[in-house]
Amino acid sequence: MSWPKLEVADIFRLHGSAWRAANAGHISLDQLKVMNAITRCRTAALGGHAARCEDCGHEHIAYNSCRNRHCPKCQAGAAKAWLAAREAELLPVRYFHLVFTLPKPVADIARHNKREIYNLLMRASADTVIRIAADPKHLGARAGITSVLHTSCRRRVFDTTGSAMTHHPHVHMIVPGGGLSADGARWIACRRNFFLSVRVLSRLYRRLVLDGLARLHKAGKLHFFGDQAGLADRAAFDAFLQPLRRIDWVVYAKEPFAGPRAVLAYLSRYTHRVAISNSRLIRMNGRSVTFRAKDYRVNGPGRHTTMTLKTGEFIRRFLIHVLPKGQHRIRHYGFFGNGNRAANIARIRELLRVETSDQGYAHNGTADDADALARILALPCPCCGGHLIIAETIAPERRPRAPPGTARAAT
Repeated sequence: MSWPKLEVADIFRLHGSAWRAANAGHISLDQLKVMNAITRCRTAALGGHAARCEDCGHEHIAYNSCRNRHCPKCQAGAAKAWLAAREAELLPVRYFHLVFTLPKPVADIARHNKREIYNLLMRASADTVIRIAADPKHLGARAGITSVLHTSCRRRVFDTTGSAMTHHPHVHMIVPGGGLSADGARWIACRRNFFLSVRVLSRLYRRLVLDGLARLHKAGKLHFFGDQAGLADRAAFDAFLQPLRRIDWVVYAKEPFAGPRAVLAYLSRYTHRVAISNSRLIRMNGRSVTFRAKDYRVNGPGRHTTMTLKTGEFIRRFLIHVLPKGQHRIRHYGFFGNGNRAANIARIRELLRVETSDQGYAHNGTADDADALARILALPCPCCGGHLIIAETIAPERRPRAPPGTARAAT
């Protein structure tokens, strides 16, 4: 049986108001903005363009996108633009895939301290690779890193429940198999199927995260609520960290990619992923939402299953993955650092005796009206296949604002 197309925006439109009322005081401003943006995306509220077919006169309307990085409808285009820019930076070497995750007790703290814990996770994982790679006992070179922050998990090594939108912050890291020598005069390649020792990485990563947590707590930058309220006390927090110093922290190393193009194929699936895509939604009724999921406890075709959540729980799980304002999900370190990336890539290509790519960097992001315009002009007329031309620009709806305060009105 085929189901009508369902979107996250539909769920927010029908049940968002009731959910916000029931959870008043427990929703962040960032989460409210995401709900509003997704609800308005590609609707008359944001304006758009009207096109007319030159052949049959059929009219077609395309509305502007919200361009919110959590919107399921907007991220496909954003991923394509980002990947086009990265293609010019690919090196003709093997690439390795590393994953750094957090133990559940630390991940639980991150729910109410996203900015601090996410930044610590990304810095500590990058520092770990850069330090170990620079050690002459391991590689003795300056590594280059592209890190992607994920807040939900799909891999068995982390979560046997599969793609259920649960909260599991971790970093996916793409690293070329080698690095620049300290003087920049040589490219030092790693072994064919081995980059760095996972055991050594795990121990340094554990120490850097735990030391960072202690510093954040001492500086008063961590906040605790509910069952965690007692951790505000320094002695209680130190006791909380002690068991984490004795367990193994998961650093996952995948086999190297089969070539630079395989890196792009991987990144296209991960760089701009949201909590759940519209394509996974199956149906919704007044009480629940059903969507496709994977159970990694099962091997073979049986792992593809469905999952049903109460509508309020579905909305809650979606919104726990909203990143704080200004939080960068994709970061570059080492010789991929933004300040000198182009020069370093050119130098490495010179050392490897390959031609420097003349492909320009793609422009990341365009205006909403250009986005709608491109989507129209890329489509043939749905009636006759003819050419569409822009006939009218639709202005976005003006939302009423509260009158200015007394002090502002006086000026």
